Formats: sequence, C-alpha cells, structure tokens
Amino acid sequence: MQRHFRPRYPIFPWLVAAICLLGGTAAPACAQSVADFYHGKQLTLMVGSSPGGGYDAVARLVARNLARHIPGNPNIIVQNTPGGGSISMTNRIFRGTVQDGSIIGLVQRGVLLSQLTKQPGVLYDLGKINWIGSVAPEVGLVVSWETAQVKTVQDLLTKQLIVGGTGVTSDLEASARLLNATIGAKFKIVTGYAGQADVLLAMERGEIEGSADWSWDEIRSRHASYLEQHKINLILQHALKKASDLPDVPLGIDYVKDPTDRKVAELYLGLKQIARPILAGPGVPADRVTALRKAFMELKDDPEFKADAEKTGITADPTPSSEIDAFVKLTTSSPPEVVKRLADILNPHK
Repeated sequence: MQRHFRPRYPIFPWLVAAICLLGGTAAPACAQSVADFYHGKQLTLMVGSSPGGGYDAVARLVARNLARHIPGNPNIIVQNTPGGGSISMTNRIFRGTVQDGSIIGLVQRGVLLSQLTKQPGVLYDLGKINWIGSVAPEVGLVVSWETAQVKTVQDLLTKQLIVGGTGVTSDLEASARLLNATIGAKFKIVTGYAGQADVLLAMERGEIEGSADWSWDEIRSRHASYLEQHKINLILQHALKKASDLPDVPLGIDYVKDPTDRKVAELYLGLKQIARPILAGPGVPADRVTALRKAFMELKDDPEFKADAEKTGITADPTPSSEIDAFVKLTTSSPPEVVKRLADILNPHK
C-alpha cells in the first residue's frame, strides 16, 4: 500500500516568496521576468543638470517615449540632480544601494573623461558602469552676448571673454580651458552655475558675457529669437566637422597648430559624437540592462519619438552602448603625452 506524504503545515505563497528572497535570484523557480519587475513600477531618470537646459530637455524627451519600449511599461519620472558637472550624480548611481534597474541617469559627457583627467571627487569606475546608449550627437558653439567686446575669433584671441561654468567636467568649463590652452583664447570662467539655463540668465543680466560651449540645437530651437534679433554672436564651433547649417562659423580645432594639442582636441571632441550618454549602476541585473539597451535603441525607428524630437528641436539619433564603451577604452589607450596634456588642461586643481 502506497503512502502519500502530506505536509504538516500548509505552504503559503508568502513563504515561497521569502525563500526566493533568501536564496537569491539564481534559482529558476524564483526568477522574476523583466516585465514582471517593471510592471507598475516607477523608473527614475536622473539628469545631472538643472531644469531648463539642453540635458534637461533631452531627458524629458526620453522619459516621454522610452517606457512603451520597456517590458512592463514602467512610469518614468525625471529628477534633476545638478552638481560638479554630473560627477556627484554619477557617484550616487554608481555607489547607490538601489541597483535594480529602477534608476538610470543622463550625465554630462565630460564624465567620460573625468577618470582620465583625475578630477577630484570621482568615486566611480567608468569601465564598470552599465551604459545604456547615447541620445544624440551635438555641435557646441562659443557664443558672446551682444554687449560683449568679443564678437569674432580674432577678438577671442586678444580680448577677455567672461563666461559661465557649471562644474569642472561640464563642457562650459572644459571647452573654455581647452581653447585657452591650445589656441590662446582669453576666457575667464565664472563657475558655480547650476546649468546652461542659469548661464543664459546671467548673460541677460550682464553678470557674464557669453558661453564657451552652448548646444546649437538648443539655440536654434529654443532661442531662435536671439539669432533673429542679433542678441548673440556665434564665434566658433566645437566639433570635428562643421554643422551643415553653419558653414560660415569656423571650427575651433582648425586653429590648433601643435600636433599633440591637436590629438588632445580630437580626443576631447570625440565626446560630441556620444553627447548625451545614459547609464545604469554596475549592479543592475544583466537581463534588465539588456532590456533597457534594447528599448533605448528601439527609439531610433520610433515615429512618435522622432516627431517629438523634431517638435522640441532636438537632433535625436540614438547610438548603442558599445560606442560609449569604445570611447572609454580609447581614453585608456591614448598616448601618455596626450593623456597628460589633456589632464593638465581639464583639471584646474592640478
């Protein structure tokens, strides 16, 4: 006669869940799908700059469109976390206790050179970050306000231009230091602003005279009236090649004559091709990282995303995480003299 074993006490669902938590996620029976994890969850997209600027606009564009491509369709909110050119936000995500894929961040691209140039306060390892992708390339411009004495490249080489800065790794400061060191520009940096929007207000109030690196997309889409009313002067382009609609504005790199300095400028300007990088923490489960990367790249052919980007005046052309990883590797394999020169230029604390 066969006997059937019956448990003395019933096995409740909560007990199974507790066993899964104690046993970790390795057990197949306890595994949670990506869709199950994100369903009904809030995903926070942190952005390392203040509201009203270019990075903020890009973050909100992504937040409006990414969720429908993520399994489980989480609700996405944007959280502005300015400070130190995104170094503080990157530290927060990298070292944070929440490493489950519910927090991602859009960082200022200068973060990608922060380890190489030994910036103070860096508590992360770029090689261990899970990069999701980059939203868009960018052309930056040296701009002066209408009342400034500096209106041309020749003026920039002979007269001081007071510009605003938002942190050592931000383009606004890094580009100014690069041009000062490589072509003899006369920028004076007033640091401490939270973001480009604050720099713009400072220009309007007469506190400063311009910006050393302002997104061309942002200027033509959100501040076209400045162009129409001749409120600003477009002096130089930060890029490896000219924007098609700015044929008469010279490239800054064309004024760099020293061979080592030119390699430095090429490395620095390579950031413009991955201008809006998005990251997740190093401890995020691999399947969620894969899902986030796939969802992000699906934006590239998403007609709603394209229409939204065009409406907001953002040149959105998503590039995969592999391009960011390749740039990080490039920085580690650059010639020592180029690395030293770049570090000396971009690190004001040295």
